[in-house]
Amino acid sequence: MAQYSSKRILVVDDEPDILLLVKKILETVGYYVDTASTGHEALEKVRKVSPNLIVLDLMLPGLDGYQICGILRHDRFSMKIPILILTARAQPKDYELGMKVGASAYMTKPFEPSALLTKIEELLSLKKEPTSIKNPVNL
Repeated sequence: MAQYSSKRILVVDDEPDILLLVKKILETVGYYVDTASTGHEALEKVRKVSPNLIVLDLMLPGLDGYQICGILRHDRFSMKIPILILTARAQPKDYELGMKVGASAYMTKPFEPSALLTKIEELLSLKKEPTSIKNPVNL
């Protein structure tokens, strides 16, 4: 667990049950977890807490996940933070748009906690290699 202790993850979802579930899964293995329920709150938290990774839902009030991802990718402060989209949207067009706006990876709900943790570990290790982030489709 010690390897995770310095990593901070921002989880963004408007469903309180999902937010709590993901938070508990991540905290159980030692991550620091911050949460946000809206797009605007997510953007504020990114600036405030400087997360190592963002778990982002697509369907949010105000700004949706696609918009948030695009904004973060065009901001020099946040452009290299890995973004894992975690959503109920499972259509190929949703995945393609998510990757186009700059997501590092895409997972659909419902999800297995172990699969979520594995993907997060992969993304955090890839963050050290900027060339891997440039081509998110291969993640």
